[in-house]
Parts: sequence; structure tokens; C-alpha cells
Amino acid sequence: MKNIGWKLGYLVAAGAVFLLDQASKAWAVQRLKFGGDIDVIPGFLNFAYATNTGVAFSMFAGNGDSGRWILSGLAMFASALVLYFFWRTPRGDDRILGALSLLLAGILGNVIDRLRLGYVVDFIDVQFGSWHYPTFNVADIAICTGAGLLILDMILRKDPQPDEDATEIEVE
Repeated sequence: MKNIGWKLGYLVAAGAVFLLDQASKAWAVQRLKFGGDIDVIPGFLNFAYATNTGVAFSMFAGNGDSGRWILSGLAMFASALVLYFFWRTPRGDDRILGALSLLLAGILGNVIDRLRLGYVVDFIDVQFGSWHYPTFNVADIAICTGAGLLILDMILRKDPQPDEDATEIEVE
């Protein structure tokens, strides 16, 4: 329980990202589902209502109700795994703790949609010329940013240096 005090800030941040995701999706349903798309930056960024029964880029979409429950179960397992690593991460590992917090917020944001609605609400639509990126949401941004931070940490993390006072064992 000694970890909860200083880790609470990360959980509050995760909660804020989760709430931002849910609020933005509620706005998208209310404003975009029946009101049409919004050109934020014409030809580049639009807000357009979309649903996704699959995972990233609509992979595994169209598997019906069984797919919904399988994907929800996998997401809940992933959330539990993220929490496990979150609690085991030592003080000072801010990049890891931030990454895990973002992952948790994003995973839970999308799984709540999937459990409640049977699909995930997406609305951020990016395009450039003929190139069109799959529509996404705030939870997806959190998941990708969290995963990116974990990858960055793996690249930048230095291996622990051996203790200078350690004695070497001579082999004869």
C-alpha cells in the first residue's frame, strides 16, 4: 500500500484521459451522428461519426456478438496486465508509469464502449490528398502514445552498470 500515495497522480491522470475520451465520444454521438461532419481543417482534419466493432483499423470487425465479448475479455485482461506492471514499476520510472497510465485509460475507454454499445465510437478523421487514415478517438491516441512511450523507453533505457566496488572473480 506504500506505493499508492505517489502513484495516485498517475491514476488521476489516467482517469482524466478516460473522462476526456468518454466526453468526446458522447459529444460525437450527439453532434455528429445526426448533425453531419465538421471540417476542422478542410482537406486534412474532420470530425466524422463512425463505429468500429473490431480493434485498431477495424481488424476483426464483423464477428458479431461473440467478437464483442472476446475482444472485451481480451481488453479486460490487457487492463489487468497493465495494472500489474503499473504497481510493480518503481518510483522514478516516470516514462513507464506515464505510458502504462495512458494505456490503461485508452483500453478502458474503448472497452466501456464495446461493453455498453457493442462497438467503439470513433470520430477523428485525418486525410491528406488521396491518403485517408482510419477514423480514431481519444482512447486510441492514448493507447498509441502509451505504446510509443514504452518503445521509446526500451530504446533509451541504459543497461545497469556493474558496481565499481564489485570484485572480479579470477578464473585460473
